[in-house]
Amino acid sequence: MFWDTLGYIVIAVGVSFDLLGTIGLVRLPDVYNRLQAATKCVTLGTAFLLIGVFIVSGFNAMGIKALVCAAFVLITSPTGAHALARGSHRGGVKLWEGSVKDVYAEDNPE
Repeated sequence: MFWDTLGYIVIAVGVSFDLLGTIGLVRLPDVYNRLQAATKCVTLGTAFLLIGVFIVSGFNAMGIKALVCAAFVLITSPTGAHALARGSHRGGVKLWEGSVKDVYAEDNPE
């Protein structure tokens, strides 16, 4: 009973992260800010959802698959977002006019 409740709380936290990330995708002004919101959404939200599934289901085939998928998401999501942001910057996508600093352009004068 305790583990099921804890698992459902972790799943609710994951859904909350996904909801906030989705709102960020709609509300934020440029591709770089949206990538940040999407990365947080996918990484934290999906990882919490999968960990909650593991807690609820336990050490069976579904639980182990959920842990493996969570590890995969935790590795690939930030890597993919970094590649997209770097490609966007190199492709000439401009920052939002309210951006304070472009650290990548300062570090890599081309």
